[in-house]
Amino acid sequence: MSKIGKLPIIIKEGVSVAIANGVVTITGPKATESYTLPGGINAEVVEGKIVITQDAKTKNLTKNLFGLTRALLANIVTGVSVGVEKKLELTGVGYRAQASGQDLTLSVGYSHPVKIKAPVGVTFSVADNVITVSGYNKSNVGLVASWVRAVRPPEPYKGKGIKYAGEYIRKKAGKAAKAVGGK
Repeated sequence: MSKIGKLPIIIKEGVSVAIANGVVTITGPKATESYTLPGGINAEVVEGKIVITQDAKTKNLTKNLFGLTRALLANIVTGVSVGVEKKLELTGVGYRAQASGQDLTLSVGYSHPVKIKAPVGVTFSVADNVITVSGYNKSNVGLVASWVRAVRPPEPYKGKGIKYAGEYIRKKAGKAAKAVGGK
């Protein structure tokens, strides 16, 4: 049995949970999200907590989904109550980002600016070369942040590009440094 799956999910203040016909609907101040439970997995609300259980008959089949379901429901509770955000840092001379409405415009060394349109529920904000991708769905926020990073991933020689906040880029020695040490 999964160690993560056994943990109950604490329902935060201002969040309501409804479970009907295998569909968990979680409503909070930011949004309303629904999740369909896989077959053999059950959820119930007990004393202000969501408890996930497995059917005894299908335990071997649902072993993998048990912890996953708990983690996804915990992410939904967090997203609809507080929200989720990812920060990306721009590093490089002349690299700029500008958020306008639902669009993010990046000037990162190409001959043209790159525009990324945010899907529903995701917003962009830019301050001091730090792009913040925020929303209420953790998987959507992570997906859009990966799209932004993929425009210009950090390169290993100077570290220029778009990287996640706190991400460490291992730098390589250039040709000149290798030539000096290789004699």
